[in-house]
Amino acid sequence: MAAVRDFHADKMASHFISRIGRGMTRLGDARLRPLGFATAQLPVLIALKDGAKWSQRELARWAKVEQPTMAQLLSRMERDGLIRREPDPADGRSSLISLTGEAHARLPAARDILVQGNRDMMRGLSAMEEATLLTLLERVMANVEGLEA
Repeated sequence: MAAVRDFHADKMASHFISRIGRGMTRLGDARLRPLGFATAQLPVLIALKDGAKWSQRELARWAKVEQPTMAQLLSRMERDGLIRREPDPADGRSSLISLTGEAHARLPAARDILVQGNRDMMRGLSAMEEATLLTLLERVMANVEGLEA
């Protein structure tokens, strides 16, 4: 019984990482909404920002989400005029996804919003503290990805 009483989930790193992630998603969504973007779309926007054309399977693998999740996301993005699909010449059953001109036009403003969000999140940290935090988070992320493999 003592072990349960001594367990304080709110003092664990995972608690803070999870809460920070959810909070940044809420803030990012609110800030990106006027541009017609959402934080869930960021992996697709980043992957295709330089004019690349990827399959749904490639995007799902890169974003580390399941195929049905990516399919729903891409359907919403297509509905909103952010992506277009064209037949994949190498695979007639598949299509290649790319960003529309409208999505490309909005990307610089979205990038500025994300950069400002990062500044806001790091407010009060010295340059050395921020560098240390990033190094530690990279190591934690590598640990998590190693556990997933």
